[in-house]
Amino acid sequence: MKQDELPETVIWWIRRDLRLHDNTALTEALRSGSAVLPVFVRDPHLENGAGERRLAFLHAGLTRLDGDLRQLGSRLIVRRGEPADILAQLVRETGASRVFAEEDFTPYARKRDNLVNQVVHLELCGRSTIHDPRAVAKMDGSPYMVFTPFSRAWKAIPFPRQELTPAPGSLGAVPGLIQSEFIPSRSEDLRFQAGEQTALTRLDAFLREKVFDYDHHRDLLARDGTSNLSPYFHLGMLSARRAAVLAQEACSQVMGEKSGPGVWINELIWRDFYAAVLFFSPRVTHEAFDRGLQNIPWRDDDREIRAWQHGLTGFPVVDAAMRQLMETGWMHNRGRMIVASFLVKDLLVNWQIGEDWFMQQLLDGDLASNNGGWQWTAGVGTDAAPYFRIFNPVLQGKKFDPAGEYVRLWVPELHNVPDRWIHEPWLMPLDVQETAGCRIGSNYPAPIVDHASVRDRTLAAYKLSKTAAAKKSS
Repeated sequence: MKQDELPETVIWWIRRDLRLHDNTALTEALRSGSAVLPVFVRDPHLENGAGERRLAFLHAGLTRLDGDLRQLGSRLIVRRGEPADILAQLVRETGASRVFAEEDFTPYARKRDNLVNQVVHLELCGRSTIHDPRAVAKMDGSPYMVFTPFSRAWKAIPFPRQELTPAPGSLGAVPGLIQSEFIPSRSEDLRFQAGEQTALTRLDAFLREKVFDYDHHRDLLARDGTSNLSPYFHLGMLSARRAAVLAQEACSQVMGEKSGPGVWINELIWRDFYAAVLFFSPRVTHEAFDRGLQNIPWRDDDREIRAWQHGLTGFPVVDAAMRQLMETGWMHNRGRMIVASFLVKDLLVNWQIGEDWFMQQLLDGDLASNNGGWQWTAGVGTDAAPYFRIFNPVLQGKKFDPAGEYVRLWVPELHNVPDRWIHEPWLMPLDVQETAGCRIGSNYPAPIVDHASVRDRTLAAYKLSKTAAAKKSS
């Protein structure tokens, strides 16, 4: 194709921003006055590291984005390969003068963008977070590594509503000579339908109803009290900035930061916080942030790890959450904390094994948030839960699933177990087990560890690492 056959062109390189609304990269590409070519590069590095569910969600999202673009007179160009090579080829084909993209802050994204910028003119506009990590910093430019001061600084940065941009009304046609590869078609879970329109509808419903009770209901495992928006935030099918602005408006209707909307905004700030931790301390991808807890003598028992992965630990609330993850690719946040604490603190398994398993299974497998959450629960990260805090899975179940509804939904073997025993089925008398049709050790496993006795083992292992680190630094 000859360059003079096309109008002046710029490329809108879509990465984790599969949306048309509030998309700064798209807005800047349109402001350039050139024809805009929407491009998604199927990066082998990212696809090979994603689980099947997340890939299915991504590909379904690309298909819906392509449909949305076609309604505007455009279409999505999809190609697979190394981003620098693909974009350089498209520049040769189209004569594109610039590439616009939303900034991403993961170590791989920064390395990738540096390589791309060596072969094409890359302009990074907007961001995958609400605020730029570099803007939420101390006066000397150093980062906050504790959440509370980070949160105060974050809240001091305005993001006026007028900055939000609507989806464009039209886009120019993409010349037919520019070839696009087929988007893979995979089975999609109807509980999380991909796409911008679904994300916007869910956000609207959440902010209209559930957000006002979010502070009371968000930890109840059997209740649909959370936003269920994390998969859409992860791939940018929904603008986190838009969500925060609208939540702030809802917050002004009630009693401020401690209200449901205020508590939910706090969760969005945690997302930005973990992205900032990863940006400023990329080493957390391969080691504990707390250098004193980098050499814990883990047990890593394969049999116990498999029992945890498949929801066969004998602790009902742990098993329910792990089965929910396996079946849906999602897990309630309270469940995430419970199962992470159990793996690390009860089984003394390296938190990185759990982190990897979650990344394989989760629809919302976000590197920064997943890593931050695991390090927090393991007690080895920045601003982490104290390492000596060990969740009791029985008490967690009784507190956050008091009637056992969540357990019965995901662990059907326990469906007929009386409420009295639902979180401690191993204590059921044999006649009750017979009546419930649930023999412990046969229909449902006995606990794989004694929670009361493993606490001392865990604390000793953590103390050993801290002591060794202190000796090494002295």
